Parts: sequence; structure tokens; C-alpha cells
Amino acid sequence: MEKTKCLIIGSGPAGYTAAIYAGRANLQPVLYCGLQMGGQLTTTTTVENFPGYPDGVDGNQMMMDLQKQAQRFGADIRDGIIVKVDFSQRPFILTTDRGVEIEADSVIVATGASAKYLGLDDERKYNGQGVSACATCDGFFYRKKTVAVVGGGDTACEEALYLAQLCKKVYMIVRKPYLRAADVMKRRVAENEKIEILFEHNTVGLYGDNGVEGAHVVYRKGEADKRQYDLPIDGFFLAIGHKPNTDVFKGWLDLDETGYIRTIDGTPRTNIPGVFAAGDCADPTYRQAIVAAGSGCKAALEAERFLNA
Repeated sequence: MEKTKCLIIGSGPAGYTAAIYAGRANLQPVLYCGLQMGGQLTTTTTVENFPGYPDGVDGNQMMMDLQKQAQRFGADIRDGIIVKVDFSQRPFILTTDRGVEIEADSVIVATGASAKYLGLDDERKYNGQGVSACATCDGFFYRKKTVAVVGGGDTACEEALYLAQLCKKVYMIVRKPYLRAADVMKRRVAENEKIEILFEHNTVGLYGDNGVEGAHVVYRKGEADKRQYDLPIDGFFLAIGHKPNTDVFKGWLDLDETGYIRTIDGTPRTNIPGVFAAGDCADPTYRQAIVAAGSGCKAALEAERFLNA
């Protein structure tokens, strides 16, 4: 059975940053990339809000740079997914999708979270060309343009309000006849002149020759008085939630009601000593690359202290 001092699961900003710090600490970390090498940033085009890139940087290029930096300090980066864990005793035992078993003295979980989509083929077609799941990340590209936000909860309201600061018009596409947000959020949205709420609407498709130019929407889908029409927009933002990639840790790590890993007292420590969490899998609030990178740093520092205690 293979052994390592530090096993890192996930290859987004949190995982790669953890690998950089763990490598420099001579922990000789092994990192398994997971389902999506580089994480969610590889699905975007230009990243403009990460410090150190005054002209922005392609998301894929940024992740390749982080990967090379981690490898420079000795990180062993591998393709593959962790499909089974045994945290009952140390060293921990983890199994990959190829049946490889690894003993690890410490584990950093940086598996991220996946944005929820409607399931339309057009979402994949226009991914990075008008479709986004992060207004903070991509809203800047739609200054003085018209966009739509899908969702009716607090997150959707927050995204709409943020975009209203940049865009000339923001539609909220809400499938129910009401918002599921807090009263204060409902009031802020209702009072914003740039935001128009389309209640009882569903998106059934997107269209455009060179990126998103509009959405096919249906009013009162499934009812006798339903009406379908085209809504001209430049950007389409999903705000119907995220799913943390933590299923494999159920029964071992303390998770909240939606699956995010609970950490202890603002640290990366989990309920199991020697197992640490970093990035979006433990962050239902911010979900930003710079925050994930910082948490990856903290997780590696905590792992080093734990191993040297």
C-alpha cells in the first residue's frame, strides 16, 4: 500500500495552494485532481479579480500556472478521483477510482462545489459565452448590458442586486409566483428600478450566433394559458444554488444540512484530527478563488503543525 504524509483531494485554487505550501514544507504531498482538473475556474474565460493579474488571466492558464508552481515544490499531481475513505484511525486509508489504496498521515479536502444548472443543452453550448454561475466573477463583462438571473432565493436576489450596479437591465426569472428570499432582500429587489421580476417563468432554451443573445422563456409552463416568447439578453446567470462535492465524506466528516463541511472555530480543522477542509466544499458564503486559495494555505499550515506536533 502506498503511503504519504499529506494527501490533497481536489485541484482548484484551494488544492493547488495547499500543495504549494505543503511542498515547501517538505511534506511531499500527493494531490488527486478529481472530476475537473483545475476546478470551476477552468469553465470561465477571463479571471479579472484575482490579485497579481492586472490585465486578467485565462482561467485555464491560471490553473496551469498554479499546478506548475505546486510541482516545482515537489507535489505529486495525479489524475483520479477518491471514491472511498476510512477515517476511523490514522494513518487514514483512501481508495481511488482505479482501486489504488493510499495511507495518509493527513488529508486536505479541497473538492469544491458544483453550481446547479437547469439541465438545458444550451447551458453547455454557451458556457463561457454568456452563461455564468457567478455574478461576482463575470458581472464586470456585462457593464451597461442586459442580463437575466435565474432563481428566487436570497442568492438570486444578491446576484441581481450586484448586477444592477453594473448592467442597464436585470431580469429575474422566477418559476414560482413569489420570491423565497428574506423580506429585506425582497424589498431591495422590488425597489431597484433596474430589476424586473418575471414571476411564474421558466427558461426552456437560449439562442445566439456568437454567444447568448436571448432566452426562450415560458410564462406559466404546463398551464392552459401558458405563453412562450423570446427575451433578448446578453448574459444568463444561474443562481439556484451549489452542491458541495462531499458525498464521499458522509458519515465521517461533520456536514451541514446542504453538505458543506463544517470546520472548527474558523480554522480548516474538521471534526477528525488530521483531516482539514479548504475551498468551496467548506464555504457556502463567498465561493471566490482568492478565498479558496487562502483557505488552502491555512489547511497546509495546519497539516504541517499537526504532523510536527
